Amino acid sequence: MSLLEIKKLTKNFGGLSAVSMVDMTFEKNELVGLIGPNGAGKTTLFNLLTGVYVPSEGTITLDTDKGPVVLNQKSPHQISDLGLTRTFQNIRLFHELSVLDNVKIAMHSKKGVSLWHSLCRTSKYYQNEKELSEQALELLTLFNLQDKQDVLSKHLSYGEQRRLEIVRALATNPRILFLDEPAAGMNPQETAELTELIHKIQQDFNITVVLIEHDMSLVMSICQRIYVLEYGRLLAHGTPDEIKQNKAVIKAYLGGE
Repeated sequence: MSLLEIKKLTKNFGGLSAVSMVDMTFEKNELVGLIGPNGAGKTTLFNLLTGVYVPSEGTITLDTDKGPVVLNQKSPHQISDLGLTRTFQNIRLFHELSVLDNVKIAMHSKKGVSLWHSLCRTSKYYQNEKELSEQALELLTLFNLQDKQDVLSKHLSYGEQRRLEIVRALATNPRILFLDEPAAGMNPQETAELTELIHKIQQDFNITVVLIEHDMSLVMSICQRIYVLEYGRLLAHGTPDEIKQNKAVIKAYLGGE
């Protein structure tokens, strides 16, 4: 099976279907775009895939080393432990913590020590903290944030905060990384740097990246496949060239040819 399979996925809010009967697959080590007009259901879909919402219908199945696992009733932290992680439209950092500590927090879920070691400050606790700091700094260095490791995250520039949120997501050692409008609010130079960064992540970390983005030049330049949503339903799926020429997509975005 595919790395992640979505079948007939539906989410109802009262009488409104925010996502309706959506089928998708994501393969290992690929870069996939998810686009659509405002209100198409893109972020709702991400919320379903990462446990923020529970599906009304349909299934989400992840291929793991121990066989297929249905994610429908899993909590966000359980889904993160299985290798699915995300960023958000609105940056959600720990603003009163340093850049380094923001990354270390993400690592503790998989490399922490017991409560007893933490409370008693044993040698194992200090050794674990040392290893976490070294690994976090390695990640920050890859994204040119090493010089800001002691700076409170709230004092970073907007573009740096976006990068830090991605680094923190990568610190969980994901199999699939969901990026929700990472270029939102960025200037052209920052967007160009982000495009290179996303390419680097997918290639160097050998993970699947799924990207929600309104910047079509970014999506078309780096995505191998693209899904298009409209009013919560799947409107189209194909390569960037196929999506560019799809009449239904053109109509959804521009109202006509």
